[in-house]
Amino acid sequence: MISFSLSRLARGAVAVLISAAALPAQQTAPASTDLHASVSNIPLAKPIGPPVLVTPELRGDIYMARKMYREAIDMYREGPADSAVLANKIGIAFHQMLQLDLAKKNYERAIKLDPKYSEAINNLGTIYYARKSYRRAIGLYKRSLRYSEPSASVDANLGAAYFARKDYKEASKWYEEALKLDPDVFEHHSTFGTLMQERTVEERAMFHLYLAKMYARNGANDRAIIYLRKALEEGVKDREKIPAMPEFAVLKTEPAFKQLMLENPKPL
Repeated sequence: MISFSLSRLARGAVAVLISAAALPAQQTAPASTDLHASVSNIPLAKPIGPPVLVTPELRGDIYMARKMYREAIDMYREGPADSAVLANKIGIAFHQMLQLDLAKKNYERAIKLDPKYSEAINNLGTIYYARKSYRRAIGLYKRSLRYSEPSASVDANLGAAYFARKDYKEASKWYEEALKLDPDVFEHHSTFGTLMQERTVEERAMFHLYLAKMYARNGANDRAIIYLRKALEEGVKDREKIPAMPEFAVLKTEPAFKQLMLENPKPL
């Protein structure tokens, strides 16, 4: 998953330009499909507030929002060659197209340009995670945190990496930290931006059971029920022990929990 941090002005600019641009609607296509379009003459809407400088980066952001990754790369490459931010965004565009070698190359270039660029360091960690090099990924995620404010996305990435290594104690610790920073961290959907958030967890049933426990401990009962149902449908082990788990001590008095246990969903 990708989350994006833009200034309020930039977010408004993207919204205005997308609504004003005479770009044809795009059908959803596989990430590797070649797409062709031009934004060389985007008409601007009547300015609201201060005028917005339409830079190659902003045009690239518009393409990223439309999932037109090749066009975004072309736009970003028109910007300053020594920009760590643009190198990172190019890496994300390649990452979205599953071209991991090119994504890695551009993340490394961004870090070379700015050794303390926490977003690019995190994103490089997601490449190692995808290649199952979890120890390297953990090292990069922790390095990313050294150069940034506390980040729910990076904490969640650390949880995923420890989970993949079957270090469930450490995984729970980092997942809890992520939830404290952002109660919706596991609910975010893919968008475009500067920071990659890992979502691939092989042991889905156990992962969703852990999320159900965390949400129950934090009083988010509706979400706890949703993830508990997912865990049951994915064939979580020892399902008969779930009502006795201490994390569900309060939740098990809820009608929704009782109904779920009564239904006992079978693995899909």
